[in-house]
Amino acid sequence: MKRIPVKTMFLLTETGAAVSMLALSLLLFAVTGEDRVLLAGALLTACALIWLFLLTLFFARRLSRFTDDLCRTMDGMITGGGEPARADDSETIFARISCRLSRLYGILQENRRKVDAERRELQTLVSDISHQVKTPVANLKMVTDTLLAKPVTERERRDFLQGIRSQTDKLEFLVQSMGKASRLETGAITLEKKDGPLIDTLALACSGIVYAAEKKGISVEVRCPEDLRVSHDGKWTAEALFNLLDNAVKYTPEDGKISVSAEQWEMYVKLDVADTGRGIPESRQAAIFRRFYREEEVHDQPGVGLGLYLAREIVTRQGGYIKVVSEAGRGSTFSVFLPRR
Repeated sequence: MKRIPVKTMFLLTETGAAVSMLALSLLLFAVTGEDRVLLAGALLTACALIWLFLLTLFFARRLSRFTDDLCRTMDGMITGGGEPARADDSETIFARISCRLSRLYGILQENRRKVDAERRELQTLVSDISHQVKTPVANLKMVTDTLLAKPVTERERRDFLQGIRSQTDKLEFLVQSMGKASRLETGAITLEKKDGPLIDTLALACSGIVYAAEKKGISVEVRCPEDLRVSHDGKWTAEALFNLLDNAVKYTPEDGKISVSAEQWEMYVKLDVADTGRGIPESRQAAIFRRFYREEEVHDQPGVGLGLYLAREIVTRQGGYIKVVSEAGRGSTFSVFLPRR
């Protein structure tokens, strides 16, 4: 039955009805012998055939119109056209199909928006990576071309090699930072929150900036109660705090000061990283957490513009948030809020 066309089914139904009514009329005629019975049977058969024909014609036209509308709707959904029109009557099978088409259209539109957004983000990401890689690669080519083109003294050779090492370190840092960001964004890394002392996490974060701070004569002060505990991922929270501290060391002048403090609130634990650096204008504070964002004035400083982005991602994925209070020329204070549970 599933393979029989609709027109064939209607034709078989009409034929079966006609044959059945004629057979019944002939049977009654044979029993009664009345010509009127045979005539009445023939008239009833003719009426039934006419109504069945009209029903078939109406249904065929309705089905044809619905098929045309369905094809137009599907074409519109494929090309991203308008939303399918809903059927007027809500109790028919056509209305049920139309309702599901509308839901499918909404799903397709949402998926299309997500794909477009991901495409734009990917284009921006590729452009940003290209921009970040272009400068160190150009510097490496220039140095190697110089070394190949002319003889140099031992001192010049060492200077060139140090320049090559500096640029390769920058490329390595970029690759590592991009790897961390990618694994966080794709869910390859799952942050595991465990209750633990915050002082250990702060010690791990500060250990990464001790040498750079001493080299610039920057004093680092840490105030955190030893019994202060919070549910957090110690390794990745230390990574986020290190990024904040590393930025503070980079943009704080020599003989400056960095202070780290922690205090317990009712629902959050607040961590402040304050410095006496150059500060951030209020107009730029919303942009500093964007991936690869760097202010024009600090391009001479090492970095690729991923530290604050990573810090915010790590804190946000633990249910917390970061805010900044800063003023140009008067330093900055980054506050990290981690939920206690």
